[in-house]
Amino acid sequence: MGCFTFVKLMMVGFNLLVLLGGVTLVVMGIWVSVDGTSFLQLLGPFSNQGRQFINVGFFCIAIGGALMLLGFLGCCGAYKESKCLLLTFFSIILIIFIAEVAAAVVALAYSSFAEGILRAWATPALQEEYGSDPVVTKLWNSTMTELQCCGFTNYTDFLGSKFEKENGGGLPPSCCRNSTSCTPEEAERSSVQGCFEHILKDLKKHADIVGGISAGIGLLEITAMIVSMYLYCHLDKRIT
Repeated sequence: MGCFTFVKLMMVGFNLLVLLGGVTLVVMGIWVSVDGTSFLQLLGPFSNQGRQFINVGFFCIAIGGALMLLGFLGCCGAYKESKCLLLTFFSIILIIFIAEVAAAVVALAYSSFAEGILRAWATPALQEEYGSDPVVTKLWNSTMTELQCCGFTNYTDFLGSKFEKENGGGLPPSCCRNSTSCTPEEAERSSVQGCFEHILKDLKKHADIVGGISAGIGLLEITAMIVSMYLYCHLDKRIT
């Protein structure tokens, strides 16, 4: 078996797996989107929490469709030795790779502005809308309860707020530890961490995993581009 034939078979096999993975995602996405009730029954006691994730089915359909397209182009391009399909496959992978690199650069370049942007939204919401706007209140209550945090920075985000004034100086229960009545003094003694710092710690904790997965995906994309271009460039030699 020559090098070209080996690379061709590897390309076909790899893209068949990609194609099957895409089909699986599409089927799951359609099932979750169309027949969400039966899907939620499988979750049993977690069905109530699972309802909010039903729309993930549409996301699965979109990702699965993209994978099916890539798998089809790569598999058919290698099997039929089609330069057009191989070049299209290479171009799509290249565009995705450039978009990922650009997104990573933008994320790193503007990460320092993230806190300021979030604070500009969070602080007015906590001061003026928490306790009166059901959507904002539910969002912050679920966040603070789930992460066991208080406000954006800490309990000081609620000082002078509409909620504090309407509750006689009281703060949300999440801002105090083991206290039925949460006052600013009790919140200061409790020293409950702000939600932003909590999220940052979680992100840093999982940064290695995210980085490893990203590096693996990038390596696969580079390998796919190299293999497709190798087949593309050697097709002329095969014909001659």
